[in-house]
Amino acid sequence: MYTPIIGTLGYILSPDGQQTLLVHRNAREDDQHLGKYNGLGGKMHPGEDVLTCMRREIYEESGLTCLDLQLRGTINWTGFGPEGENWLGFIFLITSFSGQLRSINEEGELNWHPLSRLPELPMWEGDRFFLPLVFDGDPRLFYGYMPYCRGKPLDWRYFRL
Repeated sequence: MYTPIIGTLGYILSPDGQQTLLVHRNAREDDQHLGKYNGLGGKMHPGEDVLTCMRREIYEESGLTCLDLQLRGTINWTGFGPEGENWLGFIFLITSFSGQLRSINEEGELNWHPLSRLPELPMWEGDRFFLPLVFDGDPRLFYGYMPYCRGKPLDWRYFRL
């Protein structure tokens, strides 16, 4: 039986459309993501839908309230968790927000990064495959599959409708 952890992952776009907000996961030594840059998000709670989950996670991690967001795609990450858990992720782009941005949260430091410089940042190797699809402006959703083994992606396949 396939019972993935369901989560959301959001990328907040700056008002000028040139940067995205990332967390540098540097706060906890036991963090599976330690040292990596990542979007904001996390596990869906019972009783939530994915939109409510994304809004909650963005607020908890950044202090920002999502005003305009769009689902960009989904990814089935088999074997991704520290114990080989499977994840089903819903990837969002947030294009309008309000509130006071925090500079740090329990996972690390929050900073804006130019979209053009994202490939230079330490991040999950697999993120480099799907991040261009988040920001490319194509209105179609992407549906991806990225199996992992020991922290490395084994494959990347996606399609759009």
